[in-house]
Amino acid sequence: MALLLSSVSAGAVELRNVHVAPAPNLTGPEKKAVELLLHETKVRTGLDWSSNDSASGGVSITVRHATGRGPAEGFRLTAAPGAIEIQGNDERGTLFGVGRLLRELKLTKGKAEIAGQLDITSSPKFPLRGHQIGYRPKVNTYDAWTPEVFEQYVRDLAVFGTNAIELIPPRSDDRDQSPHFLLTKIEMMAQMSRIIAEYGLQVWIWFPAMDKDYTNPATVEFALKEWGDVFRKLPHIDAVFVPGGDPGSTPPKPLMNLLAKQSASLRRLHPKAQMWVSPQGFDAAQFTEFIELVKKQPAWLNGLVFGPWNRVPVSELRAQVPAKYAIRLYPDITHSFLCEYPVPDWDTAYAITEGRETINPRPVDEAKIFKLTSPGTVGFLSYSEGVNDDVNKILWNSLAWDPDADTTAVLREYSRYFISPDYEDQFAQGLFALERDWRGPLLSNANVDTTLAQFQSMERTATPQMLRNWRFQQGLYRAYYDGYIRRRLMYETSLEERAMDRLRESARLGSTAALDAAEHILDQAVEQPVAQDLRTRLFALAEGLYQSIGMQLSVDLYRAVHFSRGANLDMLDFPLNSRVWLKQQFSRVRAAQTEKEKLAGIDAIVNRTNPGPGGFYDDLGKPGLQPHVVATGPGYDLDPGFFHSVFSQIRSEGTGSHLDTPAAWWDYAGARQGTPLTMRYEHLDPNAPYKVRVVYAGFPNGPKYRLLANDGVEIHPYLARPDPMRALDFDIPAEATRGGALTLRWSLEPGVGSFSASVAVTEVFLIRK
Repeated sequence: MALLLSSVSAGAVELRNVHVAPAPNLTGPEKKAVELLLHETKVRTGLDWSSNDSASGGVSITVRHATGRGPAEGFRLTAAPGAIEIQGNDERGTLFGVGRLLRELKLTKGKAEIAGQLDITSSPKFPLRGHQIGYRPKVNTYDAWTPEVFEQYVRDLAVFGTNAIELIPPRSDDRDQSPHFLLTKIEMMAQMSRIIAEYGLQVWIWFPAMDKDYTNPATVEFALKEWGDVFRKLPHIDAVFVPGGDPGSTPPKPLMNLLAKQSASLRRLHPKAQMWVSPQGFDAAQFTEFIELVKKQPAWLNGLVFGPWNRVPVSELRAQVPAKYAIRLYPDITHSFLCEYPVPDWDTAYAITEGRETINPRPVDEAKIFKLTSPGTVGFLSYSEGVNDDVNKILWNSLAWDPDADTTAVLREYSRYFISPDYEDQFAQGLFALERDWRGPLLSNANVDTTLAQFQSMERTATPQMLRNWRFQQGLYRAYYDGYIRRRLMYETSLEERAMDRLRESARLGSTAALDAAEHILDQAVEQPVAQDLRTRLFALAEGLYQSIGMQLSVDLYRAVHFSRGANLDMLDFPLNSRVWLKQQFSRVRAAQTEKEKLAGIDAIVNRTNPGPGGFYDDLGKPGLQPHVVATGPGYDLDPGFFHSVFSQIRSEGTGSHLDTPAAWWDYAGARQGTPLTMRYEHLDPNAPYKVRVVYAGFPNGPKYRLLANDGVEIHPYLARPDPMRALDFDIPAEATRGGALTLRWSLEPGVGSFSASVAVTEVFLIRK
């Protein structure tokens, strides 16, 4: 039999009259793999390979029963004239062999193509490759799914090598109900468990210990019954993972005692199920206690999980615990700031509009994070809050299968399979471009406009099917959003500059005229907005994403839980300059009794950031505006979790509270436990007195900071951020600047709080008195 040729792409052969021939002795999961092959090819091409007769000529695709030999989950895929064969080493190997075939095919309307000949033998490097999918309100998308939609997503992930899905129980740090639910939480959880197991994949449960006091026997009994009810109603469970915190706040000893009992309950119903735990959220003393308990090697414990807010990097955790315990990663691939791996130096305009859970393809960053954190682990199950991180999921899958996989090749496979073979390079390059949109100050990042133009070009030539494809819609939405925010930022920055120019003319114009003119200019951001064509298109794309995949990009329109949970359509028009704060100041100035007082008030506004002659001003949190901050630690390229490096961060996420402050206070420079935030000044006048004015950005009841000069002179003891937020002045002792230089160093109160606690400094003035 020969492959039949037609009008095909260069180097490819069209498959005609294909017959899929499954071996008669396939297991249930292997039959699901065949079903996957038939379904996905028919959806993409319209061709029904199940109805063709093997005797009628054409191409035979043989799916053989697993050999039971060779590396776990491996397979061999061969393609020769007239015959394609998939041979798995085990059940999952068969599934992943089918997935590899689907990724090799070019599937378009009425046509399937493949490279002329293939002989691929492959098996995964890391044995665990999975993602958390929780049916709960805050996840922005999953709560709108039916079991059928969930099964399709499982298929999509399995094609790229996923072998585990982690579920979330009915009670977690979330609401009980969602307006999108079609089933109860436990009903959907049971359906999800069944579907995952039918494909031969692992079923995990992320099960937080939510109650306050597990030293109370009644609380333990309640938990045993509650968890046991879940274990009983799920048809299949392979493992349970209990986080030490986030959520939950149980100290290590009562937590481990609880898990010993829960393990026994779990294994009565699911004898082979495993129990895993993480030291997330522990303070220094609790972390030490946890390590000592693990060193006793409890028999019920199967492994440890490294996730957000661990006190030490994964390499240090590996070194501290017995080698018998495997370590699994729980990487946060879904959030963009206030998270485990924030976007480095993310522009504040993006952070306060697009938010923590925006559509976030980060191929370069995620590849870096994987390669730095995966050694010494058995793999990962990711922390996900929806499909905003879909690209990141596929990238982690691919790298855990083959750590040497080329990122560009992975994105081309993603684009070929999920978007269209005709757009595999354009869309792949578009995903890289979206990540570049987030590099550096937005005002000067002209790449954003180029990215938008590239996606608009794809949009104009896309097929109707592509325009309804949620993954294509996501790329468009991000490109339009980035472009819209840049246009707004440029415009509103210009308006604020023009308004300040009017204020500088107050001595000539008079205070009233200057204030009125400045306010009129600032109000143009609302009264004469820019880029309304982009804004209109974003609303249409948001509607498309709600219809195609259930993404809830607005609280009002789509009943999202909160704007911070991915509903960034509601943040499109959030102010990008200080106009709210400025107008508040204008009101205070107008209330002054005399013209002299009013002009003085205007002068204070205009010169707010002026440190005076011989002084210095740093706007911390903006890399280009903090020249005196010392780049402590290895930096993002080697320390993306910022365990030992200074980082930039957004103070809050568009809650409105920070609009009562200058825009300079919306972000800050931070440093975590054991890493000081350091500033260095040189060429000072050794005979002049100085003072430091500092604005802290942490929570009022949060961690306390101490400030030292030159590592020995205390400028202030441990202090919490004042409430309301305001500038604090401290004198610098003369001996600290006598040598013509000064080092200021902030540090956290030792051992207090979880790893998420940090020094947070937003503005520093060094003022010559």
